[in-house]
Amino acid sequence: MALKKTTVMVDEVDLALIKEAAAREGRPESEYFREAFHLAALRTRRWDEDWEIPRLDFGGPVTAEEIDQAVSDGMADSE
Repeated sequence: MALKKTTVMVDEVDLALIKEAAAREGRPESEYFREAFHLAALRTRRWDEDWEIPRLDFGGPVTAEEIDQAVSDGMADSE
């Protein structure tokens, strides 16, 4: 991957937090900015074709309580 240098203006508080994290984790500050830039770039992606997302039919509305119970059951099964 070829890297290109750029200059950005950032909030002082955000920069201070990045500097602290870099020192704490022993990573270069530039890695944080590359990661953030990559995430921002991914958010801008668009696809020309429609996605084929299957529609699930549970026979009626599913309540929040039913979802909570299914998650709890799944967690209990994995232990």
